[in-house]
Amino acid sequence: MKILVTGGAGFIGSNFVRLILSKYPDYEVVNLDLLTYAGNLENLRDAEQNERYRFMRGDIRDEAIVNEVMAGMDAVVNFAAESHVDRSIGGPADFIQTDVFGTFVLLEAARRHGVSRYLQISTDEVYGSIEDGTFTEEDRLEPSSPYSASKAGGDMQVMAYHTTYGLPTLITRSSNNFGPYQYPEKIIPLFITNAMEGKELPLYGDGMNVRDWIYVADNCEGVDTVLHRGEPGQIYNIGGGNEKTNLYITKKILEILGKPESMIRPVADRLGHDFRYSIDCSKVKALGWEPAHNFEEALQETVNWYLDNRWWWEKIKSGEFAQYYQRQYGEK
Repeated sequence: MKILVTGGAGFIGSNFVRLILSKYPDYEVVNLDLLTYAGNLENLRDAEQNERYRFMRGDIRDEAIVNEVMAGMDAVVNFAAESHVDRSIGGPADFIQTDVFGTFVLLEAARRHGVSRYLQISTDEVYGSIEDGTFTEEDRLEPSSPYSASKAGGDMQVMAYHTTYGLPTLITRSSNNFGPYQYPEKIIPLFITNAMEGKELPLYGDGMNVRDWIYVADNCEGVDTVLHRGEPGQIYNIGGGNEKTNLYITKKILEILGKPESMIRPVADRLGHDFRYSIDCSKVKALGWEPAHNFEEALQETVNWYLDNRWWWEKIKSGEFAQYYQRQYGEK
C-alpha cells in the first residue's frame, strides 16, 4: 500500500509515519509537509534512510503540488492542520485557510485520483464542552474556538464528499495527545521544559478544566485501526479514558521532576475556554482497538524523553530552529 501522510513532520503525524514504517514492511509512505513552525524534519531523522519513505515539502492548499503527490496513492491520512487554540484566537485566518480550504484541496485530489481510503484526523474539540456525560460520534458539533470551528468545517466537507461523490472517507476525533516530539507550546511539553529550565508554569485560571489524555502511540494505533478496518462514511472517537484537570497534570509533572508547586503561576483564563471534554470510544473499540498505556507511566516516559532529548527542544525554544528554516527556505 502507498500512503500519503500530510503533516507528517508534526507531532502526531511523525509518530504515525514511524508506526506505519515499522509495522508494515511492504508499505510506502510519502510525507507532504509545509514545515511551518511546528513541522520538524528531525522528528523523522530515523526514517530518512528508509527506502520506503519519501519527504516532499509542500502546502496542502497548493492544488498543483497536491495533485502531483496524490497520483498513485492508495490512501491519504490528513494530519496537516493549524492546531493551537491560542494561536487561532489571535489569528484565525490561517486556520480557515489550512483546515478548511486545505482539506477541500485534498478531497478534490483524492476524488480525482480515485484513492481507496481518505482519513481525516480531527479532534474532540469540535463537540465543544460538556459538563456531564460523554460525547458520541452522533452528537452535534458546537466548536468554541476558531481552531475547533475550522476543524469542524473540514469534517463537514469530508462527510459531504462521501455523501455526494461516494469518496471512501473516514474521520477520527482524538482527545488530547501527549508524548515524544510534541511542540513545546502545548501544556505538557511546555510545563516539562519550563520546569527543567527553572521557569514558571503559566496555568490558565484555577486549573480545573478537564481534558481526556491519550498517549500518542495509542492514538496512532487507533488511527491505523480505523484506516484498515473502519467503515467508509463513519466517524470514530479515539480517547485514552484519562480525564484529568490541568492542575493535576501540572502538579504531576512537578512531582516527577522533583520541583516545587511554587513554580505554578496562575494567569488569566483563555477566551472561550472549554471546561470539559469527554468522548465515548466504544465505536473504535468495536474494531479491536484499546489504549495500551497507563496514563501515569506514559507521562513518566514522556518526561524522560524530554530529559533525554534536550537537543531537540532547546533549539526550538531558543529560536535556533526557526532561524534554521529561515536560512533553509527563506521564510518563517
